[in-house]
Amino acid sequence: MSVEKVTAAPKRKSSGWAGQLMQLAGIVAAVFIAKGALAEPFYVPSGSMEPTLLIGDALLASKFPYGYGTSSLPIQINLPETGRVFAEMPKQGDVVVFRWPGDRSQAWVKRVVGLPGDRIQMRQGQLFINDRPAELKPDGVGAAEDDNGGSEPAYRYVETLPNGVSHLIFKMRDNGPLDNTPEVKVPAGHLFVLGDNRDNSADSRVPLRSGGVGLLPVDNLVGRADAVLGSWDLGMRGQPVWTWLSGFRLARFFTAVR
Repeated sequence: MSVEKVTAAPKRKSSGWAGQLMQLAGIVAAVFIAKGALAEPFYVPSGSMEPTLLIGDALLASKFPYGYGTSSLPIQINLPETGRVFAEMPKQGDVVVFRWPGDRSQAWVKRVVGLPGDRIQMRQGQLFINDRPAELKPDGVGAAEDDNGGSEPAYRYVETLPNGVSHLIFKMRDNGPLDNTPEVKVPAGHLFVLGDNRDNSADSRVPLRSGGVGLLPVDNLVGRADAVLGSWDLGMRGQPVWTWLSGFRLARFFTAVR
């Protein structure tokens, strides 16, 4: 009897450990699947999308609106592109997260303004889509931040795209180097994307070889930026540690991206 008791106890303990490991593996698998299939958080490191997105914002990108491809994976693996499953095209005005074509380990965020077949051009700082101007309405003056915590004045406008979608943009100067561009027709399977901070964004106006996005392949899409989960002012890094809590931008927590 004593032998049976001694040998039986380790079996129950082993079974218990195995069950706990299986539960842990199940939890990890569920989180991995949810992150890969539903949504994924991203961090905004630059001011190219100001005033819509600020440096230090934590984004949540929904993956299901545009379908799934290798760029949707929660870990970046170099796999050949085979198209997208349940593919849907973004709408003009959507803010999208994508893998930068120059280095797919980097996730960038911009606004879609041109779909396949659209003709896109900048004329004196104003966006034209198929020869139709995007309406610009002055909205005062804001402050464009940099990643060192500094800022400079920027004219704020409400830009309304031809499909009726409105959003804020910054213009820091007139006659900027990207204010006048040749007309580009967006080819099939590609998008034309812009940063809302029009004088500080390496987007589709800038060729890939020059550090921009160029025409963005649809297969590089990760998802649609739908919400800001939280935000912290990186300028606080130069302040005493005990003041860092004041750097949280509470008004931006759990807000929609428009």
